[in-house]
Amino acid sequence: MNEPHPSRAGLVVVEDAAILVHELADRFVDAGRDAIAGRARFDVALSGGSTPRDAYALLAREPLRNSLDWSGVRFFFGDERCVPPSDDQSNYKMARNALFEPLGIADAQIFRIRGEDEPSAAARAYADILKTELGPNPVFDLILLGMGPDGHTASLFPGGDPFEDDALLVRAPYVAKFASHRVTITPRVINAAREVVIAAAGAEKSSALAAALEGPYDPSGCPIQIVHPADGRFTWLVDRLAAGRLRGRTI
Repeated sequence: MNEPHPSRAGLVVVEDAAILVHELADRFVDAGRDAIAGRARFDVALSGGSTPRDAYALLAREPLRNSLDWSGVRFFFGDERCVPPSDDQSNYKMARNALFEPLGIADAQIFRIRGEDEPSAAARAYADILKTELGPNPVFDLILLGMGPDGHTASLFPGGDPFEDDALLVRAPYVAKFASHRVTITPRVINAAREVVIAAAGAEKSSALAAALEGPYDPSGCPIQIVHPADGRFTWLVDRLAAGRLRGRTI
């Protein structure tokens, strides 16, 4: 592999997880305002996880709920578990409870992955949605990502080639550690975005962050290293605990 690993140039370290959540919500608003001002629409791919959930809840409350023209926002998902939308493990259900319902988002603005369908069929169907709504080479205004303690992002997990079937835009890898399939966008979609923000909080993320930024380039072992937006803005938004193993850091 001759790709560089992710740059530290976009590394932003905040004091704690609470501040990180506020910063993530603010960046969502800023990206949304810019997109709507420039293109009259804001296309965003949401992430699962507790930090995004708390940011979505902030967006749905004052003062942020009135800081964006929500009628101009279209919501997509970076990945989904293979469960129905009523399941507590569903990323869609989390976003619906934290964001869509409190804001009264219209169904026509929400493009969910059908996790209840056969995984490969769900992946193909979502790729078709992306191409229909965003064009043959889909470009999101913002993609929100998290990072697991194992270095996974979206549903690209260690142990496989994260670039497998990249041209499909969406695929359904089998994740051995969970003995189940997931549906996920591919690196091609991630790296075409106008902006990507990876949010990570907690000491349990520190080893993965150090491996991603300072270890050898090994996307099969540390899949988050695939994130290299071609032309877009890229930010690592982490708290002090997550950054705790970085060498020579100034925090």
